[in-house]
Amino acid sequence: MDPTAHWEKVYSTTKPDTVSWYRAHLDMSLRLIEEAATRGDAAIIDVGGGESTLVDDLLTRGYRDVSVLDISPTALEVAKARLGERAQQVEWLCGDVTKMAFPEHRYDVWHDRAVFHFLTDPEDRNAYVRQVAHSVRTGGYVIVAAFGPEGPTRCSGLPVVRYEPGALHDEFGDKFRLVKHLTELHHTPKGAIQQFIYCFCNITR
Repeated sequence: MDPTAHWEKVYSTTKPDTVSWYRAHLDMSLRLIEEAATRGDAAIIDVGGGESTLVDDLLTRGYRDVSVLDISPTALEVAKARLGERAQQVEWLCGDVTKMAFPEHRYDVWHDRAVFHFLTDPEDRNAYVRQVAHSVRTGGYVIVAAFGPEGPTRCSGLPVVRYEPGALHDEFGDKFRLVKHLTELHHTPKGAIQQFIYCFCNITR
């Protein structure tokens, strides 16, 4: 299955506020980003940001160096249209996170609430971790949320990997110093409850 074609179909046929992962505001992500990024010029990337409103809230809070990556051009266009003129303040990146050519040590904060649990192949997860280690500066922060042990086994027609808190951190290794784990119970637009585990780390090298 071509991942780009799959997600293009999802975003082309589903309204932004009806997908299962939709939240009007990603409150827990915002709290962790604000804890990690105390300066307005901190470089923040939202991986798998798609149509998420996180970018809106980051700009509203005064962050001036925000990037959004998604594999779906359609999702990015939806976010750009919603932001209007403010879209010009954002660096928009389209591609597969495991294959992107990221600048070295570009980011202060890496945020992902959408991608990692879809990486069912260990080689893809290893490639993802290498990308994080390459593109986040020493002392920078990594915020990754994935489905917890009580989360769904499939999402948007694809299988996912569910994680205990310790197992999620183990995927990243010793260079990623654990700051804390958090659990979020997400209420989907259809009323189901999904368990997310947040892993909040600091890169020490």
